Amino acid sequence: MSRYLDPVSVPDPVALSQVQALLDVPDPYWWGAGADELFLAAMAQSNAWHAQRSEFFGSLWRASGEPTELAAFPYVHANFFKQHEVTSLPAEQIALHVTSSGTTGQKSQMFFDDWTLRSGQRMVARTFDHHGWLGSAEPVNYLLYSYQPRPGLNLGTSFTDDYLCDFAPVRSVEYGLPNTGSGHEFDVFGCVRALLRFAEEGAPVRIFGFPAFLSFTLDRMRALGLPPVRLHPDSLVVFGGGWKGNADKQVAKSELYRRIHEQLGIPDARIRDGFGAVEHAVLYLECERHNLHVPTWARVLIRSVRDLEPVPMGEPGFLQLVSPYITSVPAQSVLMGDLASLHSPQECGCGLPTPWFTVHGRAGVSRNRSCAVAAAELLKGRS
Repeated sequence: MSRYLDPVSVPDPVALSQVQALLDVPDPYWWGAGADELFLAAMAQSNAWHAQRSEFFGSLWRASGEPTELAAFPYVHANFFKQHEVTSLPAEQIALHVTSSGTTGQKSQMFFDDWTLRSGQRMVARTFDHHGWLGSAEPVNYLLYSYQPRPGLNLGTSFTDDYLCDFAPVRSVEYGLPNTGSGHEFDVFGCVRALLRFAEEGAPVRIFGFPAFLSFTLDRMRALGLPPVRLHPDSLVVFGGGWKGNADKQVAKSELYRRIHEQLGIPDARIRDGFGAVEHAVLYLECERHNLHVPTWARVLIRSVRDLEPVPMGEPGFLQLVSPYITSVPAQSVLMGDLASLHSPQECGCGLPTPWFTVHGRAGVSRNRSCAVAAAELLKGRS
């Protein structure tokens, strides 16, 4: 059993009792009236927590009239965290500081206390456990399309992919963006060699990280005239991050998944995309039909691009992510720069009872950068 499933205690068991109760729910897809009631109670405590400890959020909370409805709760735009460092706890209670982008450009500065960090990891572990991906009968070969950790590197994607290696015993770990000593570079030939070795060894393989890197690796294998390989049938691909800076080279998700199956032999049901952000470290994972479902511990709203009012199911707008899990920063309700639409579980038909959303892209043109943007720049001239 993974240590990430171990109990975690909120900083204040009285003030955050409902937050504790919500995050203790083991089923990542529990839904219905009871779930909604508990979620609202937990959000009420979360809002009060941050209003009392953050002058910034306290002013937002009072200006909003201290509402009780989800859609009326004040929210913070993700870009705010690129310009400001805001916490709800003293520095000595911060366990981890991560950023959202590469070595240059605007960065979201996020801070995690022990509860926030461990409860976030527990949500991911429970989601993996639900799908039967927690643990393995034999050690696993990992290929991480993310930045190889080095002293001083505090990127959220690097941290996430690294701890995901704890979900199954490690046979070996290879990085698609190894540390060269003066930065990170995309090593396409190293990735090709790793996949060929993995196929020869016959052990399960787990591939995590940016989809663009795997796509370019498959392109290079084809250009080299390499025949398809057959990785272990229990192999798994979970993407995180997008194409952004390489939109002109992006292939449709269905096409990428087809190529992964054809060239690596990994079943379609074991190829999934995940959505998340350093400002909102909740994992939204694709189901077997490749739709991003909302987990028990979060809610999703879509707001109009004209007036920021909530829009009905199916209509596109700005994506708003809500969860009371975070106690370190007033990021319990974050408006993203992504355009998305929310859909009913019946429209998916996979059997999960929670709604799901589709991300249609970024709104407008921005100079803001993310991990995927910074990583994408490493692909230029190397594809």
